[in-house]
Amino acid sequence: MRKASTRALYDYWNTLRGSRSAPDRRDIDPTRIRSALANTFILESSDATEFTFRLAGSHLCSAYCRELKGRSFNKLWQQKDRDAIETLIRAVTEDHAAAVVNLQGTTPQGSATNFELMLLPLRHNGSTTARMIGSMTAFEEPYWFGMHPVMEQRITGLRLIWPDEIGAHDVDSINAAELHDLAAGADVDPVAMPVKVQGISARRYQHLAVIDGGKGRN
Repeated sequence: MRKASTRALYDYWNTLRGSRSAPDRRDIDPTRIRSALANTFILESSDATEFTFRLAGSHLCSAYCRELKGRSFNKLWQQKDRDAIETLIRAVTEDHAAAVVNLQGTTPQGSATNFELMLLPLRHNGSTTARMIGSMTAFEEPYWFGMHPVMEQRITGLRLIWPDEIGAHDVDSINAAELHDLAAGADVDPVAMPVKVQGISARRYQHLAVIDGGKGRN
């Protein structure tokens, strides 16, 4: 996690959940994350697959030059990345992982900037499949930020963190090109399966193989 707002939200979420896999939506106190509010959003879903923005901070709305409330989160992504995003969503909502995604956003004028995105599970009515909290922060805000909207975005890297198993700093990252190189086919069972990638233990979610880190690894 390279951005302060990402770290601030993760630390608050991790403290708030305690021994639970995820905190309850009603536990969230926005005043406790003032420094990250402009970058924070909450997603909701009725089918655990397609998520829309329930709330979105001003930083996100500036990036897209529009109000995001009620808009689809899934459809922000290029078609080739949409399966990967939906797979990540299942890792967050079903397995209670924290997902950190690096992405590049591009305007209609061809200008591009990079963002750090995080997704975290929230419990709502006893389930973790209907709500997520997250943040999205530009690594650097270009001069056109807030004037020209991001219209296309693609994944450039991602990490999955299992907070109860390993520390946030002990997780290996894998870039989008490597993810597609490790593709195993869309017919792979969505339940996480232990696999080996170049001799390293990994978890496979459909066509993604995500490498686990460990405290003894560099």
